[in-house]
Amino acid sequence: MIELRRVTKAFNGRMAVEDISFTISEGQIFGFLGPSGSGKSTTINILTGQLTQDSGQAWVLGKDTRQIGSDDLLDIGIMSDTIGFYERLSIYKNLLFFAKFHHVSTDYLDQLLRRLDLFDDKNKKAIDLSTGMKQRLLLIQAVLHTPKLLFLDEPTSGLDPTLSREVHRLLLELKHKGVTIFLTTHDMTEATEICDEIALLYQGKIIEAGAPQAVIDKYSDKGKVVIRFQNGKSITIPQEETANYLGQHISSIHTSEATLASIFIQLTGEKFEND
Repeated sequence: MIELRRVTKAFNGRMAVEDISFTISEGQIFGFLGPSGSGKSTTINILTGQLTQDSGQAWVLGKDTRQIGSDDLLDIGIMSDTIGFYERLSIYKNLLFFAKFHHVSTDYLDQLLRRLDLFDDKNKKAIDLSTGMKQRLLLIQAVLHTPKLLFLDEPTSGLDPTLSREVHRLLLELKHKGVTIFLTTHDMTEATEICDEIALLYQGKIIEAGAPQAVIDKYSDKGKVVIRFQNGKSITIPQEETANYLGQHISSIHTSEATLASIFIQLTGEKFEND
C-alpha cells in the first residue's frame, strides 16, 4: 500500500528527512511520531506527490509518488495544512461540495457532522471557526468518501478528550472497512492505543519502529516495580522484593513499563514536546 525506501529530502541545505524507509500494509493504522520540525509533514507531502524527494523511492497504491495524478487522488483522503477549504462558505456548503463530487449521501454527511459535534454549527462560515472546529471540518472532508488511503496530519490536535476519543472510534471503523491510515501525531498515548505500527522520528531520521507494544516491551524492565515514597523519592526493584518495603511510607507502587514518551527521552535525551 505504502513503501518508502531510503528517502531523503533537504531544504536549503537543511535535512528535513534523511534515509527513511518503511512499509505500510493495507488496512493498517500507521503512526508517524515526532515533535514539530522532525519531518512528518515533509513525508506526507512526498507521499501525496506534493513534494519530490532528493533521493530514494516512494510508492503509494502501487504507483511511484512522482507520477501521482489527479485521478489517483480520488482514492486518497488528505488532512494537512496544505489542504484548505472555502473560507467564505459555511461548514455545510464546504462539505456538500465534496459530498456531491464523490457521490456521498447527505445522510452520511449529517452523521459525520453529528459525530464530530459540528451539526449545530454547520451554517457557520469557515472563516469564523475556532482551530478545533477547523480541524474537524478538515477531518470530515478527508474521510467523507471513505478513500482507500488516508493521510491525517495531527487529526486530534486541539480537540478535547471526548472528541479525540470519537475521532479514534471513527478511524478504527474506517480501518475495519479496509482503509489504510497514515497518521502523524505527537500524542504518544494516541499512538499506543490505535496504531498497528509506529515509527519514531527525530531530526529527520527514524530512530525506532514496530508495533507499539513490541517497542514498549523492548525498553521495559520486565519483572521490576517502581516504588514512590511520600518524601518524593523512588526506587526500582525486582517484584519479589516488594514485601520488604510495605511497612514504609509509600505513595504508589507500579510496574516498571516504558512508554513511547519515555523511550523517546531514552533515545534522544530530550522530552517529546510539540509547539
